[in-house]
Amino acid sequence: MKVCYLLAMTVALSVSTSALAADNKAQALFKEGNCNNCHNPTDQTVGPSLIEIADKYRGDSGAQEKLEKKVRSGGSGSWGVMPMPGTRQSISDADIKILVTWILEQKAKPKADEKTDAKSDKKTK
Repeated sequence: MKVCYLLAMTVALSVSTSALAADNKAQALFKEGNCNNCHNPTDQTVGPSLIEIADKYRGDSGAQEKLEKKVRSGGSGSWGVMPMPGTRQSISDADIKILVTWILEQKAKPKADEKTDAKSDKKTK
C-alpha cells in the first residue's frame, strides 16, 4: 500500500515539476521576446493584458494557430490601432507555440475573501 502512495506522489510531483518548468520557460520567452514591453500579465499597458487575451480567445478552437501567426508576423486591428511588431526570427516556432499556450492558460486570480470580523458573527442580546 505504501508503494502505491509513493508511486502516486512521484507521478504527481513529476507532472507538477514539468508544468512549472514549462511555465518558467514561457515566462523567460515572454521577457526574451520583449513582449513585456507592451503586455503585462494582469493589467493593460500599451497592449492588452495576457488575461484579456486569454479571455477573448477562451473557447476558440483556432486561437492557438491564430495567435501563433500574430506573434510571429505582428499585425494590428485586434485591440485598437497600435500595431504589434512581429517576433524576431531568432525565436523559434516551437518557442512561440510554448508562449502562446502559456498566454491562453492565463486566468484572473480569484480575489481573496475578506475575513469577516469575529465580533460581527456573535449575536447581540
